[in-house]
Amino acid sequence: MAICAEESELFTLMRDKLFSAVIGDVMDKIGLTKQFFPPYLSVLEQDMVIAGRAVTVLEADYFAESVEGSANSLSVKPFGMMFEALDSLTKNDVYICAGSSPDYALWGGLMSTRALYLGAAGAVLDGYVRDSKDILELGLPIASRGCYAQDQGPRGKVLDYNVPLIIGGVKVNPGDIIFGDRDGVLCVPQEHEQEVIVAALEKVRGESAVQKALQEGMSTVEAFETFGIM
Repeated sequence: MAICAEESELFTLMRDKLFSAVIGDVMDKIGLTKQFFPPYLSVLEQDMVIAGRAVTVLEADYFAESVEGSANSLSVKPFGMMFEALDSLTKNDVYICAGSSPDYALWGGLMSTRALYLGAAGAVLDGYVRDSKDILELGLPIASRGCYAQDQGPRGKVLDYNVPLIIGGVKVNPGDIIFGDRDGVLCVPQEHEQEVIVAALEKVRGESAVQKALQEGMSTVEAFETFGIM
């Protein structure tokens, strides 16, 4: 089976048919065994599903909103390059931010409003979100460490975007596929995406057959011998 030519069709298919466990399973089979982000990253609401391409955002701790006399021109700029990173989002992009300490919120309601307007597929934050009520009302899928209202303004800045990130030992490159649901958030490397997604869709069909067989009384031993799936 070939992957849909249109990106929107691909990500709609992933949201409708796939789940994090099956994607993780097929990556295990091809040796990609460290693609899940740490379990402390979870979706804000149980039925949220994130599927899109990574726009990677590098955050760093600062200890003042504006620092004069620094060698780095970003030091005088509130939030650093956060607004540029946010405005760079396009349809089906996932804003994924890491690099700072988990002491403040990296995302909020107004950011969600802008991201939705741009057609983004969601955000993954290795940190906290705020304005959770607004985010839930907007419906933008978000995964994070949880909710914490302390602002990043005097505490952090975005130093760069569309650069490699590492979250919990998982390397994320710009353009990699990010998928998240209630069971976890993971990264599918761009160079393996076709193999992984095709295999995941096939595994979903196989698991449906196994479930039907189990419902009809087949033993787990026989089911695994028959289908090779459990």
